[in-house]
Amino acid sequence: MRWRGGRRSENVEDRRGAGGPAGYGRGGPGVSLGGRGGKLGGIGFLIFLFLLLIFGLDPSMLLRQGPSPEETMPAPAPAPALRDGLSPPSEGQDEMADFVSVVLADTEDTWTTLFRQLGGSYRPPTLVLFNDFARSSCGFAEAAVGPFYCPLDQKVYIDLAFYEELRSRFRAPGDFAQAYVIAHEIGHHVQNLLGIAEQVQDLRGRLSPGEANRLSVRTELQADCFAGIWAHHAQRARQILEDGDIEEALNAASAIGDDRIQRHARGYVAPDSFTHGSSEQRVRWFSRGLREGSLDSCDSFNTDRL
Repeated sequence: MRWRGGRRSENVEDRRGAGGPAGYGRGGPGVSLGGRGGKLGGIGFLIFLFLLLIFGLDPSMLLRQGPSPEETMPAPAPAPALRDGLSPPSEGQDEMADFVSVVLADTEDTWTTLFRQLGGSYRPPTLVLFNDFARSSCGFAEAAVGPFYCPLDQKVYIDLAFYEELRSRFRAPGDFAQAYVIAHEIGHHVQNLLGIAEQVQDLRGRLSPGEANRLSVRTELQADCFAGIWAHHAQRARQILEDGDIEEALNAASAIGDDRIQRHARGYVAPDSFTHGSSEQRVRWFSRGLREGSLDSCDSFNTDRL
């Protein structure tokens, strides 16, 4: 991917490093326990997460991105006083942060143009870089949650260590694979701005768990398609693609399909529990956006074939 000469976004909030943002308090990381002034320290925090899992709760549900039905939740209580960035950035992450800034800027340029053509204006999100765990207006998360979008503060959150996991665990290396991940989360922001996320959230409350999962799949596939739209227009306007880039993105989309993840984790596939779509579906919808480049082509909610 040709990115080194690209514009850098000013909408990057870097929370990496031991100190965390100003105002996060002192005395180490902790979750406020409310009016009694207690604090859950590092080991206690891990025990807290363990208990959530024991009782059948997914810690990632405390904050995940709003557009997905399984990830959308009512506005939570004020975010806990959790200090971001326990560990300093690892070697090579400064260049990766530079790369992320360029990709974010490119999505800004693309969606600003497309919204203007629709007669509207695009409000770019902020992208937050963090290490280990971070707080957002949607709650708090460990890095294991992966990149996510919070509609309540309109920010994308990413621990750059995820890209190493993408390369090693999911076997999806390459800079354009990494760009696809960002573009997918920006796709959720676009859904938020277009009012799609709100409609999905309203509908989800009237659905059974299985129906909500199916709605989630349609939401995620549309975000994949929006990522393809970005790639389509970025290539036409700025010729960002090099040989092999499209294959990198398609490989990443396939690698994080629900069926492949479930087969790797459980040894079997349970389609009724899909929330993001199969590998084939994710590849198909990214490819559709890449090929067509139009919002109309990404209507995953009104089709019988996903």
